Amino acid sequence: MIGLEFKSVTKRFGDNPPVVCALDLRVEPGEFMVLVGPSGCGKSTTLRMLAGLEDVSEGQIHIGERDVTHVPPAQRGVAMVFQSYALYPHMTVAENMGFGLKVSGVAKAEIDAVVLKAAQSLQLESLLTRRPRELSGGQRQRVAIGRAIVRAPDVFLFDEPLSNLDAALRNQMRVELLRLHERLGATIVYVTHDQVEAMTLGDRIAIFNQGRIEQVGPPLEVYRHPKNRFVAGFLGTPSINFLPGSARRESGGSILFEVPECGKLPAPDLPEQVLARVRSVGLRPEHLQLVPLDSEWGLSGELDVIEHLGDISIAYIKVPTQAGTIAVKLGMAQGLALRQHQALRLSCEREHIIAFDAHGQSLMA
Repeated sequence: MIGLEFKSVTKRFGDNPPVVCALDLRVEPGEFMVLVGPSGCGKSTTLRMLAGLEDVSEGQIHIGERDVTHVPPAQRGVAMVFQSYALYPHMTVAENMGFGLKVSGVAKAEIDAVVLKAAQSLQLESLLTRRPRELSGGQRQRVAIGRAIVRAPDVFLFDEPLSNLDAALRNQMRVELLRLHERLGATIVYVTHDQVEAMTLGDRIAIFNQGRIEQVGPPLEVYRHPKNRFVAGFLGTPSINFLPGSARRESGGSILFEVPECGKLPAPDLPEQVLARVRSVGLRPEHLQLVPLDSEWGLSGELDVIEHLGDISIAYIKVPTQAGTIAVKLGMAQGLALRQHQALRLSCEREHIIAFDAHGQSLMA
């Protein structure tokens, strides 16, 4: 297994501002690294530079011990799976999967053996004589993955490979990709804008924003301890609730977050210099809970609308602040018991509250 590293990599198109700016990122051997972020943030350009499909304006890219910054794509030891499958329509599944080896001059018997082994691992052996038009979307994507596998690359690159599939197929393919990674133990760099894919697939995720990485880490660590408001707001469905607020210590010594016109919440024991910097708090919908209207702690509001999703309900609560509404995840029975315009009070355990300064940086580290 081989790892890779971006060293101060920048990409510009003409005289425009850089789409990737001074990128430093190391991917360990055998790691499943997910690059995630909104459209236009530079993640696909980063992958294309790694594949050699885009030139690097500044910096270096290393795969293993090799500097591949100016190495042609075919000599980098990578295989890329695209969003569009990119299968040859006139070729069978077996021919598509083995085409790269055929071009490289590998003997037919060896190609057949490698293709069959890859097809068995992807449950494609019964489809080897079919052509792409005879396959479903999920089957075509597995063929594209199989074509990458037979090349035995040092690094697998995936560029939003599941975005053309329906929800059920995406779920199925996520599971198959996890199984594939476990079997191969390969180094994978995977690009997506889908936070569910990022959270479920990655050993680590890198959150991109405007050509820069905001945070890198294991998915749950990034979710629980975001470095700033962008990361906190990007991960999670429904999105985290941001409320304006400040922090202070009461005469009895306890610390609280105060949300103007809305209420107060318990705060962790923060140093005085940190308390003075609090300008907003983040509350994830799953961490909010309903409390009695006369509770000392909590935020006051009224039910606006509610969505019943089978196992859970998502309630949107109007609050008297500039935030407007906040989302809350509830159990189905609890959600069904609510009525529109009902007065409610919400609270949150202190360990789940994230405080941010005036620049949107987390103060909870």
